[in-house]
Amino acid sequence: MKKQILFPLRGFFYLFFLVFIITSCTNNNWPKFRGPEGNMIVTGNLPLEWGDSLNVRWTSPMAGESWSSPIIYGDKVFYTSAMLIKKAPATTTEDSITPARGNDESYLEDVYSWQIHCLDLKTGKQLWEKTSFEGNPRINKHAGSTYACETPVTDGERIYVYYGMVGVYCYDLNGNQLWSKDLGAYKTANGWGTGSSPVLYNNKLYVLVDNEENSFLVALDAENGKEIWRKSRDEKTTYSTPVIWENNSRNELITLGSKARSYNPENGELLWELTFNVGRAVASPVFDKERLYLGLSGGPRDIGPLHAVKAGANGDITPGSENAAAYIAWSDTSAGLGNPSPVLYQGLLYVVSDRGGEVSCFDATTGEKIYKEKAGKAAACWASPWVYNDHLYFYDEKGVTNVVKTGREFEATGSNSIDDKFWASIAASKDAYIFKGVENIYCVGN
Repeated sequence: MKKQILFPLRGFFYLFFLVFIITSCTNNNWPKFRGPEGNMIVTGNLPLEWGDSLNVRWTSPMAGESWSSPIIYGDKVFYTSAMLIKKAPATTTEDSITPARGNDESYLEDVYSWQIHCLDLKTGKQLWEKTSFEGNPRINKHAGSTYACETPVTDGERIYVYYGMVGVYCYDLNGNQLWSKDLGAYKTANGWGTGSSPVLYNNKLYVLVDNEENSFLVALDAENGKEIWRKSRDEKTTYSTPVIWENNSRNELITLGSKARSYNPENGELLWELTFNVGRAVASPVFDKERLYLGLSGGPRDIGPLHAVKAGANGDITPGSENAAAYIAWSDTSAGLGNPSPVLYQGLLYVVSDRGGEVSCFDATTGEKIYKEKAGKAAACWASPWVYNDHLYFYDEKGVTNVVKTGREFEATGSNSIDDKFWASIAASKDAYIFKGVENIYCVGN
């Protein structure tokens, strides 16, 4: 009788231990842009305060230039960069000897090395770095941008890197290259470059290649890089990263541009579309099982709109169309969506402005604007805000993180600061943040 009881108990505790280990490892992963669920909701035991000499476990010098965000898998941190190897001789004008390096300046004579780096999560020590490509850029970029703006993605076996018009590269987690894919090189708006990160789902890698010449969405076999399907797009240059929306009706691949479009992830079939009147495709959508919240980022002359789309939509659902009443839960054309992607948390939608530290809070079900308040002084904000421990965090490019308590009542609770320049969104393990600045990578933990 004792043995009959003992073995089931042993099996139970073994199963419990296995589940605990698997859960712990899963919680340590931040495998893609905006986190495991693509929602910037952080869990674990993380610090509430940090600074240049407070709760910084390690720093690692940044190699090259990069606005892409870091990712974490297990005990490894990955990031991409473009290293300037040789700068072309500066051009001069007749009345000036100052190099003219503006937004329309050609960088095509420079030589860069496009690299992926792997750091030890515990120590910051570089485990390996690999050069994907070295040579001249194939397109121009904005003077304030870099040639490595797209965040890599991993499934735990392979890591996928997209360097815009340089191509797609696949490595194992030890840095061995498995395959590469050249998707072509096309001019972008104003020569500003690219910024949409790849998306991984059901062993398919989706890459959005919107530009001024030949826009398309392509699905590649994640194991070998072979093309599965490709859809042409009537779009110009966009920067928003697509999302997979697993809702109550089906699974959808969502892209933004002059139109929001939903595709069947398996075959690229267009399911629905929504036409925007103003804005730029920069921020990524957020969602729950019932609704998708999306819009375009505003600018000096326009205000970014925000729409809530119901699951199960079909056809043209542009506000004012025949299908809009059935599939648009609410719209706010004065929402003020900026470059940072919004955050959805406990039935509330938070929108952070590009500048000034303004935070807007909306009821996700009704669209009611609950408040619009200033959290503090803030410079330009490019990175996605995040939620941890019932607080909203967002940092500006000067490294100042403002903190706001979540809920229907506005309450700014403080700020933290690291002296560096930040455009990349954070990555988080179960007990540490990874911040990627211009000068250093920072591991922040209790």
